[in-house]
Amino acid sequence: MDYKMKENMSYMQMSLPNYSYVLNLEKNFIYWDTVTPMNDHLPYCLVYCAIYVILVFSGKYYLSDKPKFDLRRWLTLWSLMLATFSILGFLRMGSEMFHTLSNYGFYYSVCVPNFLTRDPVAAFWTFSFTLSKVVELGDTAFIVLRKQPLIFLHWYHHITVLLYTWYSYAETSATGRWFTTMNLFVHSWMYSYYALKAMRFSLPKWIAITITMLQLLQMVVGCVIVFAAYYYMQINECNVTLSNIKFSMLMYFSYFILFARFFQQAYLSNKSEDKAKKAYANKTSSNGKVKIK
Repeated sequence: MDYKMKENMSYMQMSLPNYSYVLNLEKNFIYWDTVTPMNDHLPYCLVYCAIYVILVFSGKYYLSDKPKFDLRRWLTLWSLMLATFSILGFLRMGSEMFHTLSNYGFYYSVCVPNFLTRDPVAAFWTFSFTLSKVVELGDTAFIVLRKQPLIFLHWYHHITVLLYTWYSYAETSATGRWFTTMNLFVHSWMYSYYALKAMRFSLPKWIAITITMLQLLQMVVGCVIVFAAYYYMQINECNVTLSNIKFSMLMYFSYFILFARFFQQAYLSNKSEDKAKKAYANKTSSNGKVKIK
């Protein structure tokens, strides 16, 4: 995507984070080499999502009268893999975010996509993050095969996040800096929690509540970033399209409503402790509760 920034932004003169060590696959990554393929394959995301929905619900129907699979060891490995990826990704993207905020301020962090166009390390992890949303569709396989309740938020979340992250990456959306960093941070805790639970560790309830609150906070901050981008578009240059702003606002607002509803039902209602625990288990098993973009 071609874009123009005003001279006063001087984004080409912005310095890059001082990473202590850079791998070759990070150093040699070129964002622009991936833009055309990502744009060309954007329609395939709709196909992936359609296949995903068909497999999920046909699988549930097929297994309705069959015994469930345990898969605890596989779930542990799966969660550990995604937790490791999220932690490593956050360490990279968090460094870039801190560097941008401390040296150039909030406006640059929202509107200047130099983390994609000039920083190969951040670009590599943003690209990997985008592709990981396809991998994360596999979360649902554990729900279906273990015959756990599949809530709407889970599959709605997986579909919309995949579509939005792919679309934003192909658009060189500057707000992706915030959305990617926040999501990696929350997923670092979320998948680590899932891994420990799969290994049968007994964890206090406040940890689950805290993760859910982080999810809600992520939605609130996401809405703030979207509003900020729209505001900056009116007074200055901001590298995000109006259609992207509409998409992301609808997405974050709907997530907030759904997560808030779950939080109220699981932790604030007068239901019994057993019901609350069951609701949380259903939610975490779907990976939809402590997740997003």
